[in-house]
Amino acid sequence: MKILLVGPASPYRGGIANFNDSLYAALDISHDPHIINYSLQYPSILFPGRSQYERGAPHTRSRSRKLINSVNPFTWARSAGEIASMLPDLIVVHYWMPFFAPALGRIIRAVKRKIDVPVAGLLHNIEPHEGMPAGKRLNRYFLRSCDGFITMSSTVLNDLEKTGVKKPVVQVPHPVYDIFGEPVTRQFACDNLGLEPDSRHLLFFGIIRSYKGLDLLLETLVNRRLAHLDLKLLVAGEFYEDEGRYLDMVEKLGLEKRIMFTNSFVPKEEVAWYFAAADLVVLPYHSATQSGVTQIAYNFDKPMLVTNVGGLRDVVKHGRVGYVCEKDPDEIAAAIADFFDNNRAGEFISNIRKDKLNYSWASLAGGIEDLYSVIRKEQDVT
Repeated sequence: MKILLVGPASPYRGGIANFNDSLYAALDISHDPHIINYSLQYPSILFPGRSQYERGAPHTRSRSRKLINSVNPFTWARSAGEIASMLPDLIVVHYWMPFFAPALGRIIRAVKRKIDVPVAGLLHNIEPHEGMPAGKRLNRYFLRSCDGFITMSSTVLNDLEKTGVKKPVVQVPHPVYDIFGEPVTRQFACDNLGLEPDSRHLLFFGIIRSYKGLDLLLETLVNRRLAHLDLKLLVAGEFYEDEGRYLDMVEKLGLEKRIMFTNSFVPKEEVAWYFAAADLVVLPYHSATQSGVTQIAYNFDKPMLVTNVGGLRDVVKHGRVGYVCEKDPDEIAAAIADFFDNNRAGEFISNIRKDKLNYSWASLAGGIEDLYSVIRKEQDVT
């Protein structure tokens, strides 16, 4: 089956691009996948980071065409024509924010006027983490262009139901990322990062935005429950907002010697270093759907602490592979103290190695095949 994956991929950086590259590899085993990439994903004026591109060679050498300019309507008809000319059996469209709805919604409708092809929306998010004018209307515009959907968390499924768009849905858990190379030793990682291997390290990984709760974690570090632990925090990611807010907090709380900020995007070849150096990966999010960070932690067998928001609790089983806490510094601190004081790492790691088998790319590929069958059956009936 020829499957077109519409969404960012290498050389774009970030979670959606990583996801698309990995999905391509999974589908390439039994199908004929092609990636329809962006020629322009975000205008530079709207992109908060330093670069949209990953340095070095692309992760995959996939069959990829850079067609879609997200903000130039004059290119959308041409993109639709080229997509239709490829005569796909199925189109899978990555969707994660209303900004892309006008381009994707228009392109899908134009393709369907040219050829009979089912379109599946692969929904990473529906509601954006930060509000967007006319977001709900834009979401519905995109969603109504699709014939069915794939969701990866109960939160996104609930958000989809709230839109009132009723189409077939298949839910499959977010797979474990396995694209960041082989694990490295703690000693090797600490040597490369300039850390003491005997220290206890917490890891906050990924771009820094307000909804991810770094402020909550900074408050937690000075909690009295952690006073007896020599904890260091690794903040591995680029600021996508004013860093002054966090640096002021660090100074006010007296944490200057206990935190390492990279303030840069972590390239693929260095991701393993941070997870090897970490004892516990902490996601103190104020809001969430799902997170690719948990799936990187699973890959590297790292226990996790997440807040009880979105679909994070569905992936991190409390007391089995880590902790699910309310958004409260005292409760988070108590869980961190329990992890170190009671030597939970061995038990959690053993469970992680068992549970991560439930999060495979083969399962997602199977879910896409199932959705295709359901859509085709419905279309045959009508």
